[in-house]
Amino acid sequence: MPENNMSAHEEMTGIGDRISDAASQAKDKVADLGRSAAQKIDQNRGSAASSLENAAATLRQTAESLPGGEKVSNLAHTAADKLTSTADYVRRNDVNGMMSDVERVVKNNPGPSLLAAAVVGFLVGRAFAND
Repeated sequence: MPENNMSAHEEMTGIGDRISDAASQAKDKVADLGRSAAQKIDQNRGSAASSLENAAATLRQTAESLPGGEKVSNLAHTAADKLTSTADYVRRNDVNGMMSDVERVVKNNPGPSLLAAAVVGFLVGRAFAND
């Protein structure tokens, strides 16, 4: 190979290596951030579960006094039961377990999952747009 072609080849190889190193460092950084976020969530699972249980207890206490009669009261009790079971689920499962459950639900129900994701995305977008 002529000298100019060799140095151009070496330069391209060096650029490729630097890009590869930067991509590897970025991937490691993202993985570290993911682990850190999972640890934070796991640390706060207990307080989140307690908050859900407190909300359920409050809902149960006020269910009878809600306007709308027995039908609304029954709906409030059902919602309180769901909050309690969610609190139990949050206590029993770590982030990795929850993510596995979400993946399973999405794989088994892709249409409703896509619709739910679109609705959540829309609501989050609206929330940030109003701020």
